Amino acid sequence: MSLGIFHTGRTLNYWTGGGKPVINDEGHAAFVAMVHMLDEYVGEVLDTLETLGIANNTLVIFSSDNGPHLEGGHDPAYFDSNGPLRGFKRYLYEGGVNVPLIASWPGKIPADTVSNHVSAFWDFLPPLAELTRQPLPEKIDGISMLPTLLGQSGQQKHEVLYWEFPGLDGRIAIRKGNWKGVRYGVIKNPDSPLELYNL
Repeated sequence: MSLGIFHTGRTLNYWTGGGKPVINDEGHAAFVAMVHMLDEYVGEVLDTLETLGIANNTLVIFSSDNGPHLEGGHDPAYFDSNGPLRGFKRYLYEGGVNVPLIASWPGKIPADTVSNHVSAFWDFLPPLAELTRQPLPEKIDGISMLPTLLGQSGQQKHEVLYWEFPGLDGRIAIRKGNWKGVRYGVIKNPDSPLELYNL
């Protein structure tokens, strides 16, 4: 599904001829319109599952692959998009990689529950394989988050999580427990300083 934002009969243009983002009231309104449309589309999917009578047999997961972006006229500061977290898309600080995940499965996932389980996108394959009774590849880094989703005990946790972004002079990060190390500029300087944070 592709989303287009329309305003007064035309698609909004967020970019100037020089490739610089336009951040103004029109860009803010377009972002609000996109979020509203996305909300409506997710609602339509959930309503359709109910109409077809398969909502109780369908796991719906909604998340993002990164923190707020700076492209297309989006102004994260205006919307406080990353709240108290530092960084944006392509940053390896928490604001760039720490995103919420919403899961719905009526009768399976307890309603109104919240978890602080730390996972990553490579953790999606194991629960989906388990639920569909498919074999897992031998060498994967993912851990099933199904116990957390179903409110069960025995959730396995990652000993470490590692991120690497080759763009913007190279960025790497590693997390172990509440400790996170971040290094920027590793392509230009393989010995760039390590920033260590207690999350």
